Amino acid sequence: MTTTAFAAQRLRLLSANIQAGSSTRGYHDYVARSWSHVLPAGNKRGSLDTIAQLAGDFDIVGLNESDPGSLRSGFTNQTHYLAQRGGFDYWSHQPNRSVGGFASSANGLLSRLEPREVIDHSLPGRISGRGVLIARFGDGDDALTVAIAHLSLGAASRTSQLAFIAELLHDHPHAVLMGDFNCSVDRPEMQALFRQTRLQPPECAVPTFPSWRPQRAIDHILVGDGLRCSNARALPAAFSDHLALSLDLDVPEAALR
Repeated sequence: MTTTAFAAQRLRLLSANIQAGSSTRGYHDYVARSWSHVLPAGNKRGSLDTIAQLAGDFDIVGLNESDPGSLRSGFTNQTHYLAQRGGFDYWSHQPNRSVGGFASSANGLLSRLEPREVIDHSLPGRISGRGVLIARFGDGDDALTVAIAHLSLGAASRTSQLAFIAELLHDHPHAVLMGDFNCSVDRPEMQALFRQTRLQPPECAVPTFPSWRPQRAIDHILVGDGLRCSNARALPAAFSDHLALSLDLDVPEAALR
């Protein structure tokens, strides 16, 4: 990261794949509790309340797998619910995938800062239903830009998705890209992202998956070279199969005006 002194505002960021409030405490639950991914049963509301309590300590929160209001969530827009329970004045969501009307998934944004602009982009891939949500805070080319994405499982699709995102963020010193990448930063498609943008690799990998025995660092908060970050750590997001990832970010005050 750059070490040049600047007047900055510290923001606390959180990235969380909330698994639509479902509970997964071991690999066996993917089968034994598969019903919870399409039905409104289970203590999803309780899980959301726990996530809201966690999120309430942060300034900007990026969500993955937040149900925008389908059968499995009891037709609750989970991003809106978390915004209300967490005390966030600003929220937005990007519905991406619907499974037969029973379950839907979205990227979500919770913010204490008012974004000047929020834009949704569909991402390329072998199977449709992935997207990136971009929020801009401040004006001009140096404004803070926060992108939230949930990338595909397949490397070929991730490569095209990251190339698309790189075009959006390629020369931005105050960009943040967060979410569930489904891969580690040493993958070739991630290295290409770093070459094509001013986003920097994290100083250390923080394992976030699976939540009950974290071994893989596949959730990331990547920041541009005009920003400073510190204190990256993993935190439980209720009973999701991912741990949440938090980061302290020092943003030049000019980037927020």
